[in-house]
Amino acid sequence: MSAETTREFEALEAQAQTLMSVFTKAGYEAVAPAIIQPADVFLDVIGESLRARTYVFTDPDGAELCLRPDITVPTCRLHLARHVDPATPARYCYRGAAFRFQPQGVDASHPREFRQAGIERFGDAEREAAEADVIAIVIKAIEKLGLKDWTLRLGDLGLFSSILDVAGISPRWKKRLDDAFLKPQSFRDALKAFASGTSATRLSVPATLLASLDSANRAASETAVATYLDDNAIELIGTRPLADITEHLIGIKESGDEKPLAADAAALIGRYTEISGPARTAGAKIAELVNGAPAGSSAALETYDRRLALLANAGIDLDRVTFSAEFGRSLEYYTALVFEVRAKTLGPQSPLATGGRYDGLMRAAGADADVAAVGAAIHTERLLAALQGAAS
Repeated sequence: MSAETTREFEALEAQAQTLMSVFTKAGYEAVAPAIIQPADVFLDVIGESLRARTYVFTDPDGAELCLRPDITVPTCRLHLARHVDPATPARYCYRGAAFRFQPQGVDASHPREFRQAGIERFGDAEREAAEADVIAIVIKAIEKLGLKDWTLRLGDLGLFSSILDVAGISPRWKKRLDDAFLKPQSFRDALKAFASGTSATRLSVPATLLASLDSANRAASETAVATYLDDNAIELIGTRPLADITEHLIGIKESGDEKPLAADAAALIGRYTEISGPARTAGAKIAELVNGAPAGSSAALETYDRRLALLANAGIDLDRVTFSAEFGRSLEYYTALVFEVRAKTLGPQSPLATGGRYDGLMRAAGADADVAAVGAAIHTERLLAALQGAAS
């Protein structure tokens, strides 16, 4: 973290106290999850982008640990430690530091050590109502501090999955497109490659390595991958486990003879990802694409419309809400709604708050089943910068 003046420290502390006051008054219990966490839980669920930015180390006993890159996963682990039934409804709030390497360079909006204040809630039966409540509380907290000039951007991984179902693609293609979706430009490139029968990922993997892999002999395949990594001085620390890397490479090999993604399916998916603009009108545009499609897509659209109505009922001005179909966040654990709150005084790469639904994360943290879960975190240094910019 950059050195702070006493004034900055006091301003951030006062800001955090106000945020926590809003959260606790809304019924969220204040908790303080541990900063040092087991690395394997994070590295399995946070995604390639953040995995490479996580500070991982080994303690003298040989345990692989990390400095938490976010506070959502530690809150899930705290909830599991408290409740025999992970689906037990609960609401938590927190404030504290998180740690991420910044490949683009460190600045005031992107420090290696940064503060978050956030809320997480588990076990809600009314999922869209819980989502609207989380967003409304975050907006209330930001406005309580005096920032009125905000905008809200929504995405929906559930809608994207529904579009893939409408396109009638195979489970393998669906998995590959889901994996590529998190990075918009990479996804566009992947979609073109899949439709043309080539794969950028495959082209970057040595043919000799792929030839040495055999899905019927996982042990030998893992040995081949380990040898390749060792020969090329590629460290496994902070990356996927060897078994996961091997599984991914076997999938690339087995997809080599697969037919290209159908042109009409690729066109449909491409038209969907181009939808961007006011949230009020996005639903109608999506409905035009899936006209006459299976019931699953209809259900996803109904969820979208119900969520907007609940946001309006919670006092959110829908004229300040946009929807972007290709918006998917960089964390792999999100499963449906994703959102970010922006301020005009900061760029689009520096949202004030981010969040979404992550029903599968509790299982990854040790539960036996998925648990309804949604939350959000406010980047408090950015919020202070936005407030100071608005006042200047």
